[in-house]
Amino acid sequence: MGGLVVLIIVVVCVVVPIVIYNRLVRARNEYRNAFAQIQVQLKRRHDLIPNLVETVKAYLTHEQHTLENVIQARNHAADTLAAAVARPDVNTEIAQLAEGEHQLSSALRHLSVVVEAYPELQADRAVQSLSEELAGAESRVAFARQAYNDAVLAYNNTRETFPASLLADFFGHKSNAAMLQFDDHAVIRHAPKIDLNR
Repeated sequence: MGGLVVLIIVVVCVVVPIVIYNRLVRARNEYRNAFAQIQVQLKRRHDLIPNLVETVKAYLTHEQHTLENVIQARNHAADTLAAAVARPDVNTEIAQLAEGEHQLSSALRHLSVVVEAYPELQADRAVQSLSEELAGAESRVAFARQAYNDAVLAYNNTRETFPASLLADFFGHKSNAAMLQFDDHAVIRHAPKIDLNR
């Protein structure tokens, strides 16, 4: 009987912490992988924007300020992405990334309004093609963001539930991961649209 008690104590003291540690590491790796997918989609989005601006520049000679705002917002968003990629576990970096993307979406919405005022620009095939690619990129970003937030939720749940909550800090999982949130709830529900078929 004494040997069985010792065996149970060994299992509780050795095996349970190993299982908890592995679950925490697996959950952290899953949300980091999901963030890497967001990085890929945001970089694709950021790479499309200069091409779109160059394509519409000839038509929008009176709207240089709008084009400059889009490029500045794109550059700021790219910088916040680089900072978040360098430190994906720092919640302030994720919050700044969300703010940078919000500013970029706002600038793109303003560009969309300007483009609607130029029928010849709406008919341009290159602009239509780039706009469709950008809309597709927006959709992929939304899906990647949802997958990331789901992975963060799973990690945070793993970290906070008993018995992992007793050992998480000891194993180096000291804080919850940050969800990728946006201040503008319309940005979450609807990707910016540049409709050139009107």
